[in-house]
Amino acid sequence: MRAQGPRKRPTLFLGGSIWSPGEPEYETLGIADGRVVAVGADAVRWSRTVPAGDLRTVDLRGGFLMPAFGEGHAHPIFGGLEAVGPQVRTCTSVSEIAEVLRRWAGRHPGPGWIIGAGYDSSLAPDGLFDAAWLDNAVPDRPVLLRAWDYHTVWCNSAALELAGITADTPEPVLGEIPRRLDGSPLGTLREAGAVDLLLAAAPAGETTARVDALRRATAQYARHGVTWVQDAWVEASDVAVYLEAARSGALSTRVNLALLADPRRFTEDLPTLLASRARVRTLDHPLLTANSVKFFADGIIENETAALLEPYCTHRHSRGMDTWEPAALADAAAAVDAAGFQLHIHAIGDAAVRSALDAVVACADRNGPRDRRPVIAHAQLISPDDIPRFAALGVVANVQPLWAQLDPVMVDLTMPRLGARRSERQYPFRSLAESGARLAFGSDWPVSSAIPLDGIATAVTRRNAAGELSGGWIPAELLDITTALDAYTAGVAHQAFADRRDAAWGTLAPGSAADLVWLDTDPRSSAPPSIPEIKVLETWLAGHTTYRLAAAGNRTTIECENDDDLP
Repeated sequence: MRAQGPRKRPTLFLGGSIWSPGEPEYETLGIADGRVVAVGADAVRWSRTVPAGDLRTVDLRGGFLMPAFGEGHAHPIFGGLEAVGPQVRTCTSVSEIAEVLRRWAGRHPGPGWIIGAGYDSSLAPDGLFDAAWLDNAVPDRPVLLRAWDYHTVWCNSAALELAGITADTPEPVLGEIPRRLDGSPLGTLREAGAVDLLLAAAPAGETTARVDALRRATAQYARHGVTWVQDAWVEASDVAVYLEAARSGALSTRVNLALLADPRRFTEDLPTLLASRARVRTLDHPLLTANSVKFFADGIIENETAALLEPYCTHRHSRGMDTWEPAALADAAAAVDAAGFQLHIHAIGDAAVRSALDAVVACADRNGPRDRRPVIAHAQLISPDDIPRFAALGVVANVQPLWAQLDPVMVDLTMPRLGARRSERQYPFRSLAESGARLAFGSDWPVSSAIPLDGIATAVTRRNAAGELSGGWIPAELLDITTALDAYTAGVAHQAFADRRDAAWGTLAPGSAADLVWLDTDPRSSAPPSIPEIKVLETWLAGHTTYRLAAAGNRTTIECENDDDLP
């Protein structure tokens, strides 16, 4: 809906601290026509040239104004949909999940599928969940729950039956069906090859519901001070959803789509990737682009599907799973690079990171030099030999700071699979930064919290919610607050090619888009554990308010622009 009050008025900000990466601190900032026009003393002089009555003044009341946050890796449709299914993310036991499902089924009677997401994989030994546990709660309807990691599904027997998954079902390519001793499927499905068998039987989401999910998701991002989001997993059917969301005014942030490249059918899919980008470009909407292609180089450590240079300590899955064979990844990456796409490669294990870096080399060797800014996302475990290659190759390290803590998943699932030596090499944020690599932060929401301030707090403390390890987990990899703020602003802008003059955001230099977030407290002077308590007071996208914290009580107002007012 439209924000109330005048629009596009020249505005002068004062009365607080104004920060921009790599710049001196300012006391004043001027914006007009959606862009920063002046800072510091120049902003004061500029304000005197604005006709009387036209200038709007915003008193920051001692708060902190900075560039709006960017979100370098997320899944907004998944996040928005999770809110409408059974709420299992906060459940702390299998029995609690079952009870939530039982009650949800009672409130939503009928024969249809029950679909939810976000359960904690550490609640069952080795992350293996039995269909029988769900059967006891919902015996007569199919149930499909995605794990918190979105690489794993837990379902009941009715869902397995509808999908035709039995003891005779062969192991799928790029997936795993954990089984009981008699060969029957347990009820947990790992990675796309197995999960797709179940999704093929489940109903496809309606476009209207998915557009509503994007409306909720991007409004939530605006509430947290975010104005640009990288959707890092966009299938062909999702493109129509985004086009409709843009046309209907459902987006509160800019979104760039990373179109999925599937190794099982890449040759046939390449024309679809090109056509999807063309559809987005034809719409020519200022909040929507499709400039990236997403590759999954491997899975996740918790499933033992992340690709490692050395075997897992359990010796059950050797070195994990190459979603793409290294040579095939290099060939496919070079093909989409030649088409002008940016690479966005999921790589968790050190072998996958090496394959991703080698693919970047192949792109440059085959297609010649250009400003390509390839992205390797997650980079949980990197060989020390490969850390310098990020900077040397111009690779953006898109990392998830909230994961760098000793939470139950890390303690119960990840570390036992890696062992002590490799566990101490996880999430080398500071090593990457000191090597000269460009860090860009992302949340991978809904895998973890979408709130940038939560991630920043973890980046500078590496402590969990219980405050364990006062010096931080792997303290050598702690980041200072300025580097963390940079990674969530200018770092993501660099990833998005948004440090170019004609499309700049992520800093507050004159000429940049007026993408701003006003915080009630300066995070640089806050005790690090208290950073998540800082409030976002207002968010602006190109000078338009997309979120404002209401003055009364704890109520909030969401102000999203109609198409007529978009930047």
